[in-house]
Amino acid sequence: MALKKQFNAIKYERYPWLRDIHRDAHAQPFTHLGKAWATFFSDLKAGKQAHEPRFKKKGRCLDSFYVANDKFSLDGKSIRLPKSGTVAMTETLRFEGRILGATVSRTADRWFVAVQVDVPGHQALRRRSGHGTVGVDLGIKSAATLSNGESIQAPRPLKGALRRLKIRSRRLSRQLEAAKIAAGLNPGARLPKGTQLPVSNNRRKSAASLARLHARIANLRADFTHQLTTRLCRENQAVVIEDLNVRGMLANDRLARAIGDVGLGMFRQQMNYKAQRYGTRLVVADRWYPSSWLCSVCGWKYEALTLSERTWACADCGTHHDREHNAARNLERLATATALPVASPAGNGGAAAGRVPAVVGKVTPVSHECGQQGASGQEERCEHLCSPF
Repeated sequence: MALKKQFNAIKYERYPWLRDIHRDAHAQPFTHLGKAWATFFSDLKAGKQAHEPRFKKKGRCLDSFYVANDKFSLDGKSIRLPKSGTVAMTETLRFEGRILGATVSRTADRWFVAVQVDVPGHQALRRRSGHGTVGVDLGIKSAATLSNGESIQAPRPLKGALRRLKIRSRRLSRQLEAAKIAAGLNPGARLPKGTQLPVSNNRRKSAASLARLHARIANLRADFTHQLTTRLCRENQAVVIEDLNVRGMLANDRLARAIGDVGLGMFRQQMNYKAQRYGTRLVVADRWYPSSWLCSVCGWKYEALTLSERTWACADCGTHHDREHNAARNLERLATATALPVASPAGNGGAAAGRVPAVVGKVTPVSHECGQQGASGQEERCEHLCSPF
């Protein structure tokens, strides 16, 4: 707040263009900065991995601004914004409650307004249509493999639009190089700091066309993830997923594009808040739980399983397993009372010997051992995490 007072004293003198925009647009960032520093210091005290707030870079961040609840008004399919006047919307406000504020943002050539509404619990919560228990194994070949045997394929929008994306990117790059040459710069040279190239109409059209294609790819991926996560939370009382290290997986140059095209990180984020909305219990298995290595029938552990093996046979009971389906069944057992015999330490790398009883529908807290230290070098005890929902 002290920094904000210093800024308010000089803002119109040093930055006269601020008179053309509403004050909430340049006042709210100070609140965001305060929250970011508070989170940074609290993470440091808690011993978590903390990152200092970084300045946004123009052209490489989301174009948006905040409007307080007393500075705009809604009337059916129209909203009255400061400095902009009345703007038509495609739909009316879906929720009834106390309006807290709004955020106006732009994606490609489309503008959106997100209105924050404080709604009562009966309006925010949703009723489930089923009460099952399901394990979900995420992957690249199949976006999600369920423990009931269903395999769900991802649309992979980036793969389908990659050729058009390259063509439009090259077109914009050629126009940018032509603008550099026209300005007297060498081809391929970096722009000096503070230099702005003149933008032609054709270059502006090319940039808009490329932005629309990127937005379409993102929308297709988000639509698939929203439908899948909503279905899982609506039809089940407990969903078990793995704690995937998506950032580490994206470090693989050969698989990064395919992993990013599925949207594994977005899946986890949506499951976190939708499980709370539907009253579904979300169980997150430990990152080092060997879901693919354990036989879902007898619990034998296949230590030599490689990433290229999509099917394998159990040496103890002879059952043939599909890699993804077997992992999903093992994850499902983590949310049931029969998971305890499977995860108890035994001589076979921590897997239990003998057969596993039939799975029952009762959901119980999951907190047990993965077994003894295996080839991965992890500790002997690694408890499964369960969200508070």
